Amino acid sequence: MLNFVLCDDNLVIVNKLKEMLEFLFVKHDIEAKITFTSDNSIDVLDFIENNHVDVIILDINLNSDISGLELAKRIRKNNKGVYIIFSTGHLEYSLVAYSVKTFDYLPKPITIERLEVTIMRLLEDVKFSNKRFIYINNRTIINYSEINYIKKDGMKLVFCTDSHSYETYNSFSKIQSILPDNFIRCHKSYIANADNILNISANKNRILFKNDLSCEIGPKYKNNLMEVFKNANFSNNMDSINNRKWIII
Repeated sequence: MLNFVLCDDNLVIVNKLKEMLEFLFVKHDIEAKITFTSDNSIDVLDFIENNHVDVIILDINLNSDISGLELAKRIRKNNKGVYIIFSTGHLEYSLVAYSVKTFDYLPKPITIERLEVTIMRLLEDVKFSNKRFIYINNRTIINYSEINYIKKDGMKLVFCTDSHSYETYNSFSKIQSILPDNFIRCHKSYIANADNILNISANKNRILFKNDLSCEIGPKYKNNLMEVFKNANFSNNMDSINNRKWIII
């Protein structure tokens, strides 16, 4: 699921953009949703700091507490992977926009034809960004950071996020071979995302995540798992694996 955020100081434009995007999501069978819209840069910054966001479409000439460009700089500082798409009626801003690694630039007024080109380019980029996203059943898109754990259930694999479980038929060993380094084998039937672990219950042999989610720790993998956490030995952390403090109970 791709999560979009829209920000423009004109709410009429925001609502029209939302309408066009939702039409394109249906037209191309894209698993995406617009999780937040606003005309206020501070509200957007607060939302992005506290929620998972994949794509933000932002008015570069935002008339708010901070400009669209400054907002993009702050977002990029803490989120290297989010797609930033700028919109503006001022062509002179287009070169400046790329200084924050902008994915694309939408001239105003935004047409659905031009927006469709950008969204299809975005999907192609997501498809080949195998270090950030995984495709399930050639349709469902999941950002690796959303996955708490992967469970082997017979011939199926179950990808568990905070709010959804996604099932597919695939090889457990094949999936393990393409996962980033922060995914750790913790059981013969489970792989856990270390970035999302809240606590480890060593006595109960369980790994705990948000929303009361948990997965098992197998005896064969327990010592290695504890040693890994002791050394925080990850090479593919998004931002802060070495600064995280796990509670082992």
